[in-house]
Amino acid sequence: MRASALLIGSLFLCSAPAAKAERLPYPLRFFEGATEMVSTVDLITREPYKARTIGQGKIQPDGSLVLVQRVEDEGKKPYQRRWHMKQVAPGRYVGTMSEARGPVTAEEVGDRFRFRFKLKGGVSVEQWIIPLAGGRAAHSLITIKKLGIKVGSSTGMITRSLR
Repeated sequence: MRASALLIGSLFLCSAPAAKAERLPYPLRFFEGATEMVSTVDLITREPYKARTIGQGKIQPDGSLVLVQRVEDEGKKPYQRRWHMKQVAPGRYVGTMSEARGPVTAEEVGDRFRFRFKLKGGVSVEQWIIPLAGGRAAHSLITIKKLGIKVGSSTGMITRSLR
């Protein structure tokens, strides 16, 4: 299992004080263009480590998002992750992620987004993305479970470039 599959995403270094979340009018556009996520991953099987994900997203003609990320987990060889997400109803999204086993689902919960997906080996991931005021950053909070028992977490920050 690659714990950094927690992502959109790749998915964030989350030591900032609580900030007011902001509702996004077109949520998939947050990942359009260049994004970077820096996080700390904490698994019960090893010491916490840093992870960095550099993404390039493109909105397709049908409104869906294709996001390609370079994942750099501390102490491991970088690899590529691909996402394809689309809106299926107001506040509801579904798609794929290269490491996920089955669909990725996402839903708006107030001004936050909850992503859920499964990885190989009976691992399930829940990721909360909390957009911050200004639309250039978001907190990421990830919980990793195996057979219903929490085995890890990740906290971090996603930032986007407004080139």
